[in-house]
Amino acid sequence: MNAGPHPTALITGVAGQDGSYLAELLLGRGWAVHGVSKPGDDGDSIDALVARHEVDLSETGTVQGLVREIEPDYVFHLAGISSVWRSWNDPVLTTRVNGVSAAALLDACFTHQEASGKRIVMINASSAEIFAGSGVSLQSEATRIAPTSPYGASKALSHHMVDVYRSRGLEATNAILYNHESPRRPDSFVTRKISKAAVAISRGRQSTLELGNLTAVRDWGWAPDYVQAMAAMAEYGKGDNFVVATGQAHSVADFVAAAFEAVGIDDWREYVRSDSEMLRPTDSARMVGDASKARNVLGWEPTKTFDQVVRAMIEFDMTEEIAA
Repeated sequence: MNAGPHPTALITGVAGQDGSYLAELLLGRGWAVHGVSKPGDDGDSIDALVARHEVDLSETGTVQGLVREIEPDYVFHLAGISSVWRSWNDPVLTTRVNGVSAAALLDACFTHQEASGKRIVMINASSAEIFAGSGVSLQSEATRIAPTSPYGASKALSHHMVDVYRSRGLEATNAILYNHESPRRPDSFVTRKISKAAVAISRGRQSTLELGNLTAVRDWGWAPDYVQAMAAMAEYGKGDNFVVATGQAHSVADFVAAAFEAVGIDDWREYVRSDSEMLRPTDSARMVGDASKARNVLGWEPTKTFDQVVRAMIEFDMTEEIAA
């Protein structure tokens, strides 16, 4: 069932990395796009064509009013606290922002669908971190959910709520997203910290880079690819769960090596210090996703390799440096 030639989408977290790329993608397809941003978020990263709403997503009544007002065909729930490290500092806030807001939004979509008869498709940004304690090195949709951090637990809550509302008749999908990067990543993320430091060190403006666990292994992809996957899930229209990943394993040290190589520095070890203070209480050892279901059902594939992702971030940071 198609929502017509010009569907209406509601994107939560529209000011973030994924939200901004998704808004651009959907606007480019002629969709009407509404976006929720945090009160006080600067609007610079939000496309001018997005109708902005500043609401607290954990307030049930507010969220229900928003869904009634907008009457979206598609809801993309991308808002949340996305830092595992930060979740240890404020587990209660993380649970409220990541878990309760998903429950409020799912219930608002379901309630509106029941009252109006209008079908709503919802895509929830789940996370690889729900599998962190699974003990399996290559994870799929069938992998046991076993979070090891407040962040992972909050995402597992939203993931389970999606499954619950799907069983009640809402076309709700979990996009189980593995690490995905771009020049729009905030500086609080390790990949951004590495790319900026590599450029600054190559220009003589910084002497060292301090990092935590260099051996942690992740599956790093390109954020615009992952946004394409979520749009494909929306158009697929049937509620389901999909892993979105590259299937390639790289350590933090690999990311550092690729970043320093991109700025012309061969021996990165001279410049990098490992600081035990920056280690997470439990760092999931190996997070690599099997996205064959997304490939087979949605026809989705990543377009950038690991080295291309790192290089794209470095090139952006180099031009930013020149502009500054």
